[in-house]
Amino acid sequence: MRLSLLLPLLQSTPLSCCRLSALLANGGAALSRRRLSTDSGSAPRPVIDQDCVEVSGRPYPRDDFTNVTPKILAKVGRDLHNQRHHPLWLIKERIKAFFYSSYMGRGGNPLFSVHDNLNPVVTTEQNFDSLLIPPDHPSRKQGDNYFLNRTTMLRAHTSAHQRELVKSGLDAFLLAGDVYRRDEIDSCHYPVFHQMEGVRLFTERQVFSNVPDSEELSLLEHSGRRTPHKQETHTLEAVKLVEFNLKQTLTRLITHLFGQDVEVRWVGCYFPFTHPSFEMEVRFQGDWLEVLGCGVMEQQLLNSGAGDKLGWAFGLGLERLAMVLYQIPDIRLFWSQDERFLTQFILDDIHQPVCFQPLSKYPPLHNDISFWLPEAGPEAEPQSFTANDFYDLVRSIGGDLVEKVTLVDEFTHPQSRRRSQCYRIIYRHMERTLSQQEVRLVHKEIEDAAEAELGVQGRY
Repeated sequence: MRLSLLLPLLQSTPLSCCRLSALLANGGAALSRRRLSTDSGSAPRPVIDQDCVEVSGRPYPRDDFTNVTPKILAKVGRDLHNQRHHPLWLIKERIKAFFYSSYMGRGGNPLFSVHDNLNPVVTTEQNFDSLLIPPDHPSRKQGDNYFLNRTTMLRAHTSAHQRELVKSGLDAFLLAGDVYRRDEIDSCHYPVFHQMEGVRLFTERQVFSNVPDSEELSLLEHSGRRTPHKQETHTLEAVKLVEFNLKQTLTRLITHLFGQDVEVRWVGCYFPFTHPSFEMEVRFQGDWLEVLGCGVMEQQLLNSGAGDKLGWAFGLGLERLAMVLYQIPDIRLFWSQDERFLTQFILDDIHQPVCFQPLSKYPPLHNDISFWLPEAGPEAEPQSFTANDFYDLVRSIGGDLVEKVTLVDEFTHPQSRRRSQCYRIIYRHMERTLSQQEVRLVHKEIEDAAEAELGVQGRY
């Protein structure tokens, strides 16, 4: 749930460190094919060089944490959520319309401001520390994120921008944007997806405005204690009213999206940046489906400019909602340029129902890859191989040809104790039939890259 207040728009330099080093290296001929420049449409073309990474015209020095790939950088600037009539744009606009029509400020203007064009390059301090995420929290792992270097990354959530917006004086805002995470590969997971979130802050007068004889009530207390129901600095009365407003708002939002008959339930959960925290689940096609997370904001997040207020925040995935509402079966389709997909969402009214009509389902091809994992030496890292490293390598080579990667077998040699793993890679093009010959070329490149870059030993 959050946002980074407009990292300044960065101007391209005439000759950045990336371009200079490329010239000195005679065009970068020594770099591998996976390290070459990538095309990002009309935006400045990202470059991964030996010395730095260039994104949106700005160079970032490389170090031992750099793990972003050309295929991931090629997604930066695509902004699917801002492409008119794209299904993610439709969901974003429907959520905006709900908040615009339901919450008016003084003078009849919308209470919530909308921010959907913030730079996805953020600092690790923005992405983690500003949200009170502890140094040892698993979400900080290099294997789960895309780093430009140790201090700069592609945001893993739009919440990386929250502190700046609150500090700027905003009391109610919505944020939408692309986020980046290294993850498994299947029809529901993609390394780039889109989030939308909202924040609302309340003064003491706003919280207790409808409470009779509220003169004795207050938002904050100085000698309280943290319980499962509240933070140590909050009064229970204030938290319960803010929590009620949060759940009422989100129930109305989901009803607006799913219809009046939708069945909703709340589940307690944990987030470092809210307490108490909740997940909302909806009953959909016979199953309970988690659609968003939310909670009362940690007061420490408000102390830089809004310490006398109480707030709530929520965050949801646009792809998750679009796949459910429009019955889109594969997350890769959101990146398709196939007009048979895109024209289905050209509507006269954003609230018009849509049921996605599947494109022709081309047959899948699958190839297995088996390898011995690297042996840990006396000075080796405790875990020199992670599944996310392999998934990211497969994505960087196979791209959207890869539909799914599954670990199908593990084996430990009884004498040497060496471990091997076998993964099944399913290839399927979204728009045509693949041949085994062309798949084999991609698969061979994955085999070679796994040995060269991950230190595994093939069992092909």
